[in-house]
Amino acid sequence: MTLELIKRNGEKVKFDSKKIEIAIEKAMNSSSGIFVEGQAKKISDEIKEMAEELNETLSIYEIEEKVYYKLIENNNPATARAYENYKAVQSFKREQNTTDNEILGLINQTNLDVMNENSNKNAVIASTQRDLIAGEVSKDIAKRKMIPADLVEAHDYGAIHIHDLDYIIQPIFNCCLVNIKDMLDKGTVVNGKMIETPKSFQVACNIMTQIIAQIASNQYGGQSIDISFLGKYLRISYDKNISLALEILGDIELAEKMATKMTKKDLESGIQTIQYQINTLMTSNGQAPFVTLFMHIKDNDPYVEETAQIIEEILKQRIKGIKNEAGVYVTPAFPKLIYVLDENNVNKDSEYYYLTSLAIRCTAKRMYPDYISAKKMKVNYEGNVFSPMGCRAFLPPWQNEKGQYQFEGRFNIGACSINLPQIAILANGDENKFFDILKKRLELVRRVGMIRYDHLKNVTSDSSPIHWQHGAIARLGKHESIEPLLKNGYSTVSLGYIGIYEATFLTKGVSHTDPKGYEFAMKIMDYLNNAVQSWTKKDSIRFTLYATPAESLTHRFCQIDRDRFGVIENVTDKEFYTNSFHVDVREDISAFEKFTFESKFQDRSTGGCISYVEIPNMNHNLAALESLVKYIYDNIQYAEFNTKSDYCSECGFDGEIKLNDNDQWQCPQCGNTDKARLTVVRRTCGYLGENFWNEGRTQEINNRVLHI
Repeated sequence: MTLELIKRNGEKVKFDSKKIEIAIEKAMNSSSGIFVEGQAKKISDEIKEMAEELNETLSIYEIEEKVYYKLIENNNPATARAYENYKAVQSFKREQNTTDNEILGLINQTNLDVMNENSNKNAVIASTQRDLIAGEVSKDIAKRKMIPADLVEAHDYGAIHIHDLDYIIQPIFNCCLVNIKDMLDKGTVVNGKMIETPKSFQVACNIMTQIIAQIASNQYGGQSIDISFLGKYLRISYDKNISLALEILGDIELAEKMATKMTKKDLESGIQTIQYQINTLMTSNGQAPFVTLFMHIKDNDPYVEETAQIIEEILKQRIKGIKNEAGVYVTPAFPKLIYVLDENNVNKDSEYYYLTSLAIRCTAKRMYPDYISAKKMKVNYEGNVFSPMGCRAFLPPWQNEKGQYQFEGRFNIGACSINLPQIAILANGDENKFFDILKKRLELVRRVGMIRYDHLKNVTSDSSPIHWQHGAIARLGKHESIEPLLKNGYSTVSLGYIGIYEATFLTKGVSHTDPKGYEFAMKIMDYLNNAVQSWTKKDSIRFTLYATPAESLTHRFCQIDRDRFGVIENVTDKEFYTNSFHVDVREDISAFEKFTFESKFQDRSTGGCISYVEIPNMNHNLAALESLVKYIYDNIQYAEFNTKSDYCSECGFDGEIKLNDNDQWQCPQCGNTDKARLTVVRRTCGYLGENFWNEGRTQEINNRVLHI
């Protein structure tokens, strides 16, 4: 009698043990399986013999169940689980409606994982909720229709994390450096309406905020603006003002004084427009635009004096803050500010040192600006200094057809991160096994990057005219393909990583700050760099190594591993994994030591990185903060300071608000725990967060020790 099998649709087909063997081998070769030579054939032969002895037709479900238990019997539970997960994913892909519970959870506010995954999204607000609901639908379609089952399984299992799944099916990308100079100097188009070159500084600032809002609604990551390109328009305002003053007063000396005062007023109003617009605009993503203002005084800038004036006004207004609904000045989360330390501003006798002093005051009061060392950055990027795209993602140097370096108008396609602690748990202290598993899982990350590329290569410029047709990225014609901008290093795809500390501790028994741990950590960094370099050569897509900010991922990966492997001391017991290469937040280390140590990792993570130190209130000790800022210039490329900037609307308390024993943020003065009446601002990743965090990130914030 010919053996038969009943498929899921009820159809009977010939029994084929080879297909069972192939399915088992796929599970073994998956991100979570373990390959054992000859085991797949052995099990498939045993199942075939059993079916022949029974002499009856088996269903596919019975076969799958027997495969699972055979793997357990043969001491391969990891592959058994992988096989079971793969079946679950395939079953999920056959479903037509899988989002009901997640969406209903958003509506009734019980889906805390999604509600708290972004600390700058208030999930209670209707427009934000709408975006989150659309995101759940997008995730569902992506998992069932777009992404292969083994990659879905790897994501759900926590082997990798496919970032921004809620946007992946759309024809949009992650983050960019806006070519604001081109858009202002040549004009642009917003909502089909032509915007000509502005004739004043105030108009330029207003147009810039409209551009920012449009861009934010057509991408999901951050954007950065080099404010030096506004210098030209401040001079235009001055020229207009002096002409008017001369016409009225007829005296050049008096006219110059009047024009200076008028221009100062224009400057104040323009910067106020930027600050208030960015903090009050709501994009289609249901949040304020994730935007960074890059403040760099370049000696060869023809408008260097105007740029200095703009930077000074930005810092003054940030020190003042923005009023909350109670009318109290508080720290705004946006725009993020980055101040470049260079020879012209870093020493007391430097021409623009007064701006650095102002920046230090601003940091002490409002946490921003963050600092980039031109000295260190030039070493890593072929002599160039430029902004990250939003928070921390840096572009590699790229030269246009004229041989000129270009950074503005370039972008990142997307990111996928790898769970290093999980690999170390599975390797169980075996370094060779660690790198064997890492090699297998890195291929999954590469495939995710290629899926993003393959999805976007068919997109035309019509999908986002502000990006592709009107200057933010390019000036393509209507219906023109964006594919050339995806290749040959113009844009990037990021390999992210998390948990260098935990992976090192699991493998070597020490922190990566220990010499033995450091050697292993650097092996990981070199291995990851070799991977992105080989992928770039193979695919003509520029892959880069990116120190994942892990706003919610720090908790997600840890929770998955804790559920599977249990509580592991110094690893899963914390409820969070450590960001990228950072020193464990609980470790006793000085600010200077931390910057020096992490700088070595920044040099190997050129696709994106940032380091921070935790400091107390430094408003009355600016000299100490000044020493740290000067240390940044000589020792680390990109750094920031974390302090406390909180306010209780219930009683007016202005100081640090802490977690109570119930893990609730509580005012120490009146005991208020109502989040709606508390302003708690903390460094979430590279950005500040002001809408609270998930459980793991909250614990990470609470565990941070001071470094000074």
